[in-house]
Amino acid sequence: MAGQSVAIIGAGIAGLTAALAFAARGAAATVFERAPRIEELGAGLQLSPNATRLLARLGVLDEVKRKAVEPKSVVIRCARDLRPLAEVPLHMAERRWGAPYLVMRRSDLQGVLLEAARGNDGIAIRTGTEVSNLCLDRTGGSVRPNIANSSELAPAFDLAVAADGVWSATRQRMGGPKSRFTGDIAYRAILDAGKAGPFRDRLLPSDQVVTFASPGFHLVAYPLPDGAFNLVIIVRGQDMPRHWTNVAEAAQISGTARNIATELKRLITVTGIWHAWPIHEVKSAAPWCQAGRIVLIGDAAHAVAPHAAQGAAMAIEDAVLLANLTTRSGAPGRTLDLFEKLRRPRLIRVAMRGQFNHFAWQVGGPIALVRNLILKARSGEKLAADFDWLYGYDVEKAAA
Repeated sequence: MAGQSVAIIGAGIAGLTAALAFAARGAAATVFERAPRIEELGAGLQLSPNATRLLARLGVLDEVKRKAVEPKSVVIRCARDLRPLAEVPLHMAERRWGAPYLVMRRSDLQGVLLEAARGNDGIAIRTGTEVSNLCLDRTGGSVRPNIANSSELAPAFDLAVAADGVWSATRQRMGGPKSRFTGDIAYRAILDAGKAGPFRDRLLPSDQVVTFASPGFHLVAYPLPDGAFNLVIIVRGQDMPRHWTNVAEAAQISGTARNIATELKRLITVTGIWHAWPIHEVKSAAPWCQAGRIVLIGDAAHAVAPHAAQGAAMAIEDAVLLANLTTRSGAPGRTLDLFEKLRRPRLIRVAMRGQFNHFAWQVGGPIALVRNLILKARSGEKLAADFDWLYGYDVEKAAA
């Protein structure tokens, strides 16, 4: 498909990465985004080496690193008394896994990708343009987006890539399922540098990702380049509207956290504005591709809960693998089947790791005591080795 055309639905991390990956291989990419302007939403994210190695190959890693922090370790602490339970070293990420481990604002990553896409002659970005449907031509040789509320006849494309997120309309038009609410709510906030001062070192080290574990509750904190900290709390809750403007009261959040250190409760209160986000998953055996011309990637295909910190990484892997496979093949139908065949086992394993993390962080009683003993007995080297399959994975080697 090198030299051919690709329509990409959605200008999030998955869609923009796909545009860059296709353009790098000689395909012309057009990104359709329904919002009138591309808003960089969300709080923070973690980028593990399986993702950063791909960003390096797309030529954007240096700029990403300028807006990120490279933590030296991931630490798990008991939320009740703050004692450390385990520490996974990350300072050796480039030596062990071939690329850095970074934490940053989601908006900064999206901004870097957007700037690179706008500067690429092989990419066109159309904002304020909602794709209402994707129509195959009679021979199945191309696909044409229908533009909502418009008489415009969009051009035909060789391939359509749906990167329209966890609530993907494209997935449902293909007969796929609606997303499923997991029963967990993510409360997200950015603690600014001024407010972070009293909590530094003990609760908020400037060079670590810290998870505070407690029965039915965990809080993840990590530093941002300007001295602020990204905070995420995961607790059980009710489903709610699906947008970033759900504001939660600190008292409401503190009430869900029992038996945690007073200092942690004070951190929750001092932080100020928290945004509530219902965690949805997409688990389905429904196909990700249709007629050899339409394919889902990222959360549109396989949204997973954030407990393995792999949502952005899986979207980046999807985008690069898809571009690699389709630009090397003249048979898109078989290519899309191969893409799905390669990605499903990987996503299942990542989802299982996330479920394990959620269980391990929120377990209580005797099982928590066993967890603590096991973690204490394992060295940092052994803990790091547990992630070799995840962080050392090179999606382009899978394509080869």
